[in-house]
Amino acid sequence: MHNRQSSTKLAPRSKEGWRAYWYRVMYYHDARDEKLFDLVLIGFILLSVLITVLDSVQAVHARAHGVFYILEWFFTIAFTMEYLLRLSVVRNPWSYARSFFGIIDLSSFLPAYLELLFLGSGHLTVIRTLRVLRIFRILKLMEYTSASNQMLDALSRSKNKIFVFVLSVLTLTTIFGSIMYLVEGPKNGFTSIPRGIYWAIVTMATVGFGDITPKTPLGQIITSGIIIVGYGIIAVPTGIYSAELVNSYREQRRIEKHRQAKEEQATQCPRCGLVGHTADARYCRRCGQALPGINAATSSPDSSDSADRAPV
Repeated sequence: MHNRQSSTKLAPRSKEGWRAYWYRVMYYHDARDEKLFDLVLIGFILLSVLITVLDSVQAVHARAHGVFYILEWFFTIAFTMEYLLRLSVVRNPWSYARSFFGIIDLSSFLPAYLELLFLGSGHLTVIRTLRVLRIFRILKLMEYTSASNQMLDALSRSKNKIFVFVLSVLTLTTIFGSIMYLVEGPKNGFTSIPRGIYWAIVTMATVGFGDITPKTPLGQIITSGIIIVGYGIIAVPTGIYSAELVNSYREQRRIEKHRQAKEEQATQCPRCGLVGHTADARYCRRCGQALPGINAATSSPDSSDSADRAPV
C-alpha cells in the first residue's frame, strides 16, 4: 500500500482497523478486493443511469415504474452509504466533501431525498428536474479511470489561457453582434443587440442554425468573415489543452520514475550497494546478503548472524 499512489490526496484517518481497510479498498485500485469494489460500484452507476433514462420513456414507465422505484432507492441507499463511508475513513472529511468527486458523490443521491420534499402536484416540474439530475452519476466513473486525472490536471493548468480565449471570443461576438444589429436591423430578425450576439456566437462556433440569416450584401460579407474567423478560433483551445495534456503526461511519467527510483533505493544491498532488485527479492543477487526489512520478517528470534546470508 505504501508503494502505490492513492486516487485522493487526503490522508487516511487511521492506519489500522476497519477505517484503514476501507480507505485502501475505496481509494486504491490495484489489489483484488479494490478492483472488485470498483467494478461493483461502476455497475451500480451504469444501472442507475440506465433506470433513469428508461424511466423517462412513458411506455416503459407505465409498465415498470414500481420496479424502477425500488431499484432507484436501492441505488440511492448504496450511494449514501458509500459517501458516508468515504467521509469516515479520511482524516479531513470536509476537504473531501468540498472536492470535485465529493460534490459528484453527494449529487448522486441527494436529488432522491429532495424529491421527498416536493410531493405536491404543483412541484412536478421540480421533481422531473431532480430525476434528470441523477444522470450526473455518470461523472462518478471519472474517479475510476487514471486518464481522467490527467485530463482534469491538464484542464486545471490551462484554465487561465482558456479563460483569456473565452473572454476574447465574447468580445468578438459582442462587437459583431452589435454591428449586425446596425447593418441588418429588426426587419431581418436582428431585433436587439443580444439577439445579434446570439447569432454571432452560433455563426462563429458552427455554421449557424438558419433561424436568423443576413439579407443585405454587407451583412453577408460580414457573415463570411465571421465564419472564417470562427474556423481559426476553434483550433486555439484545442492546441492549448493538448499541450497541457502532454505536459501532464510527462509530469506523471517523471513522478513514476521517481517512485521507481525510491523503490530501488529501498532495496539497495547494505553490503555491496547493488540496486535494481525485483519486488519479491529476499537476498542480493550479487553477494547473497539479506535485503533491508526482509531478514527481520523472515528470520526466527534465535537465528544467528550467519542466517543473514543466503545458502551458497
